[in-house]
Amino acid sequence: MLNWDEFYAEEKQNHNQSAAAAATQSPAHLDEKEEHVAAAPARTEPDASEPAVQQHAERAVATPPTEAIARAKATVAKMDVEEAVAELEGTGGRVQVDEKRMINCRADLNQLVPFKYDWAWQKYLDGCSNHWMPQEVNMSADVTLWRNPEGLTDDERRIVKRSLGFFSTADSLVANNLVLATYRLITNPECRQYILRQSFEEAIHTHAYQYCIESLGMDEGEIFNMYREVPVVAKKAQWGIQYTRELSDPSFTTGTVETDKALLQNLIAFYCVLEGIFFYCGFTQILSMGRRNKMTGVAEQFQYILRDESMHVNFGVDVINQIKIENPHLWDAQMRDKATQMILEGTELEIQYARDTMPRGVLGMNASMMEEYLQFIANRRLAQLGLPEQFKGVSNPFPWMSEIMDLRKEKNFFETRVTEYQVGGALSWD
Repeated sequence: MLNWDEFYAEEKQNHNQSAAAAATQSPAHLDEKEEHVAAAPARTEPDASEPAVQQHAERAVATPPTEAIARAKATVAKMDVEEAVAELEGTGGRVQVDEKRMINCRADLNQLVPFKYDWAWQKYLDGCSNHWMPQEVNMSADVTLWRNPEGLTDDERRIVKRSLGFFSTADSLVANNLVLATYRLITNPECRQYILRQSFEEAIHTHAYQYCIESLGMDEGEIFNMYREVPVVAKKAQWGIQYTRELSDPSFTTGTVETDKALLQNLIAFYCVLEGIFFYCGFTQILSMGRRNKMTGVAEQFQYILRDESMHVNFGVDVINQIKIENPHLWDAQMRDKATQMILEGTELEIQYARDTMPRGVLGMNASMMEEYLQFIANRRLAQLGLPEQFKGVSNPFPWMSEIMDLRKEKNFFETRVTEYQVGGALSWD
């Protein structure tokens, strides 16, 4: 490789050879060259301190642009700034707090601040502090136990398979709804910021289920197609899909009472039922296994997921209640009755799922106890929306679940300091 001194010495030699060749040219060419040289400023020999790249850059500037570059320059030159600003959603003016709304807002969605809903931004920050990845969880003990024919009972294996089969599809349904419908139709930027975080978390959850299925060497075709082939799983998936089918159409827009109610029903279906009821039977079953020192890796993954999902539910409830405040005409008697029925339908579907996954007593619980627990949760969801409870006298038969997430204090728990959420820390089963 040449150093700078050798490089310029070679350049000088090439220059001298070119000059010698020019001397052998015809007089006419020589006179022409002399005239050109006389008109040009005197050129000094390159200084060893002058970068060669600068000389190459100067020559590159003089190179005529390609056709593609010329077209790009012409297009940019013809751009109309006023027309471009008009294309942006909203008024294009500076946003005031009072102009922000959950739905049907015309304020510029590209202006994140000033915040109107500080709770939404705080949940986004909490979600970021709560970050984890499936590979952080050690699955070796689970693999050993799962491969041991005597490690788990048939009922326990059934629970593990059913849980992974349903949740691997359910979180994909939730993510699709967020991306294709919810994000587009919620017209508040700080809420959209949290929805982006939630969408990523749903992807992590789907990853976690896949990681568990792969680690345990399960039949992937059986597990991932359970929502097609197992009736109690298929019913839950179908129930959720009916509330996103219309909204996922790109031509769907809000702005009328009918379409605004359709969005509100979608939010209730996914935040209060799919994430707020459908997940709780499986979570309780898997976490109960973890408390018994069985499938501790899967249980740890589920506890991280439950922590995320609980925040998703609280965020969704806040969004729904804010829409009700800003649009009281939507929350009429018909809508209140519809919301109540949706929660009761979801509860019944989850009770059927519990009966299917627990035909006998297992892990210190049975289908009857799970039914009461789901009714207890349903009452909680109804109360969060300002609706009357439907199941009188029920209580929580699994008080140990409150050690993980106290349903009666959900809001207070998830508004505590961010330091309570730590990235990648192992969870204790004490």
